Amino acid sequence: METIKIPYYTSTMDLHVEEKNLKAVVTAKIHDYKPAMGEEELVRDALAHPIGTKPLHELAKGKHKITLVTSDHTRAVPSKLTLPILLEELRRGAPDAQITILIATGLHRPTTEEEQRRMFGDAIVDHERIVVNNAFVPEDFVKVCDLPSGAEFFANKEAVDCDLLICEGFIEPHFFAGFSGGRKSILPGICNAATVNENHSYKAIADPHSVTGVLEGNPIHKDMVCAARAINVQFIMNVALDGEKKVIAAWAGDLEQAHEQGVAFIRQQSQCPSITGDIVVTSNGGYPLDQNLYQSPKAVATAEACAGDDGVIIMCCSCCDGMGGTNFERLITLGSVDEIDEYLSKIPPKETISEQWCPQIYARILRHHKLILVTTYLDHDLVRKANMIPASSPDEALELAYQIKGRDAQVVVIPDGVSVLAVKE
Repeated sequence: METIKIPYYTSTMDLHVEEKNLKAVVTAKIHDYKPAMGEEELVRDALAHPIGTKPLHELAKGKHKITLVTSDHTRAVPSKLTLPILLEELRRGAPDAQITILIATGLHRPTTEEEQRRMFGDAIVDHERIVVNNAFVPEDFVKVCDLPSGAEFFANKEAVDCDLLICEGFIEPHFFAGFSGGRKSILPGICNAATVNENHSYKAIADPHSVTGVLEGNPIHKDMVCAARAINVQFIMNVALDGEKKVIAAWAGDLEQAHEQGVAFIRQQSQCPSITGDIVVTSNGGYPLDQNLYQSPKAVATAEACAGDDGVIIMCCSCCDGMGGTNFERLITLGSVDEIDEYLSKIPPKETISEQWCPQIYARILRHHKLILVTTYLDHDLVRKANMIPASSPDEALELAYQIKGRDAQVVVIPDGVSVLAVKE
């Protein structure tokens, strides 16, 4: 019997698999990567050697109004470490500038003060100007341009009305944008709802290039880069994180050049050949990404690549914050999988409903795979309404999967499905 720890909320759950059933445990090399420097040293070294730009303190010289875009409570960006260093660099070049920290929520709920204190530390919350993006307040946004897809790009005024715009974030595989980080701080991060919705339309999500690990030809990525360039993002700081959410690499500088180097590192550390199993067990890497069902397709899409034609997927996701959005909950419980997809497919891009992309991706996966959701927070009747099978532990879920696939079923375990880029050879 093998015991495998699966990330869940702020801890782990144990999965027990008989050796005869366990085909593989798939983990990204990134979790074993040992950097040559400590976390702070990595960040400072990246700032000292920017890619494609002048150092940040030089860019800040003569600037009066600076906006620094950072991630919200759903992301594990180590801002408590990085923000003080970035602020120090900015004030080294522009000691009297007004600096605004703009929290990129996309369409997520506003980040609470309690969450900000946990993410940034008390000193930053008490002494810095912090603005939380709210995509549903029209007066906070101004139209910048039309994007390649035809979507209208509305950006938060705090990002438009400044003379230096910089972003921080982290890079990992992303289930329809290819990779996170870089340009994604702007779109969807600090856009209004209409811009985000159209960028994430049924047509865009259905494009064969809108998948994990693909940037070239990806229409969602193309819009995102155009948006970030249109409002003149002059500098980014992006990091890579291991399984303990520790910084193991950092890149700073030009929006695209720095991001490209980060993506190359993540691809090298995360990509592995997909191993097909009758049952695939995964998670969203624990908190914060497993706090609601809306976020969980990230890992489910990784499991899909390993689940064969009709494999059963087991997803461990705490859903401590519930379903993740009223539109998402309504759409994912709308009816059968085919009814959900048919309904969504008829929605024109400019009428895209916020959060419809996750039900769309679930529908694609659930058409071919039974999905067992391990959650101790979400009501199990609600899970059933979402066309999923509820369970309270990985072992209970595995027993249910054996009943579907048979006692000789081969099991593939991907403990952190977000960090793995599974590629079919």
